[in-house]
Amino acid sequence: MSRTIPSAGRDFPLSGLPPEVAGPMRPHLEAAAVEMVKEIQGLVPEYARPPESRYGRRMRWAVQETVRQFVDAIGRPDMEWEGVTGIFEGIGAYEAREGRSLDGLQAAVRVSGQVACRRFIKDARRLGWSLDTLGSITESLFVFLERVASAAAQGYARAQGELAGERERFRWRLRDLLVMDPPASTEAIAELARSAGWQVPRTLAAVALRPDPGGAVPVLPPVLLVDWHAPDPYLICPDPGGPGRDRLLAAIRGTRAAAIGPAVPPSRAALSLRWARRGLALVERGVLPGKEPLRCLDQLPSLVAAQSEELLDVALGSRLAALMELPPHRRDALARTLLTYMECRDNAVAAAERLLVHEQTVRYRIRRLEEILGGGMSDPDRRIELLLLLHHLIRLDQGERRLSPADRH
Repeated sequence: MSRTIPSAGRDFPLSGLPPEVAGPMRPHLEAAAVEMVKEIQGLVPEYARPPESRYGRRMRWAVQETVRQFVDAIGRPDMEWEGVTGIFEGIGAYEAREGRSLDGLQAAVRVSGQVACRRFIKDARRLGWSLDTLGSITESLFVFLERVASAAAQGYARAQGELAGERERFRWRLRDLLVMDPPASTEAIAELARSAGWQVPRTLAAVALRPDPGGAVPVLPPVLLVDWHAPDPYLICPDPGGPGRDRLLAAIRGTRAAAIGPAVPPSRAALSLRWARRGLALVERGVLPGKEPLRCLDQLPSLVAAQSEELLDVALGSRLAALMELPPHRRDALARTLLTYMECRDNAVAAAERLLVHEQTVRYRIRRLEEILGGGMSDPDRRIELLLLLHHLIRLDQGERRLSPADRH
């Protein structure tokens, strides 16, 4: 981006002074700069560095150069500001890259101005200045300080923009690195996270997304690493069970559907994304509910069953053959009742409350199932198998129908 460097101009009070005014000031420039540096280091905590440190030497040079250029502007309407504005644009950019605010730099500029004013007043008689000359020099000082502060702010803003773009690119790389399979090393993740300004969490969760086709792409906080343009969009949320929970829910509120993978260590983000995408696929098939964001760990049996569909289909015909011969609506009612009854630890009252039916209805259905399935229901060695098969059986038809009021009697 091009920029125009203003000259001192005739509106700059120093420009109208005789050039000879600058002569008696030059022998005292070094002392003035030393006093300014000392005052800055004593009053501005950010600049309290050892004088011979790299930072201390850099600050001393900047003050000396600024003082020299101020005096050089006396009696020179054609004086260019490029040198001094360049210094302060560079200083502003440096502060941005170091992650500091402009407050310290602005305070240092004010302190330097105070030192300069004291010296001008003290030396006016010795240097033979008239009141008009002293007034012009003091007025010019305020104009000068305003311009260098503006230059610092411009440099700071430009560097912040560059840093934001650079960090955004690092966040993209980090997002892709986290979901790599095989996974990246912990060290590689930590190194890229530092460059991205992203704190590596103890756990994270991947979220598979299906955005609203007609909606605008949401602007999310930088802590959420998102790829809206992937064939299957997703985001990475740190600490999903803690501080990240509210951010996550806000981020996915406007999507058509979302599935939240299990919370895992950062090096296993690919696993979380894999299960999130499997969960979202079941939501889109109507197998799992999708009105609210799906939490994969809340649908563990259905997700596990979905990965073994072929084997479970065969097992249904073998293990639950008699149940499979019933009409679909009757089979569905009995399967749901048995699954709920087993999940409630064989408690008919609790199962009835969950199914919204009378407990006698539950007891009747259980007796009917015992007739159909025989001893398989009470075999403890087959209990887990039966739970898995029931989940699979119910899931097969869940996208097409729900338990109707007629089935509850």
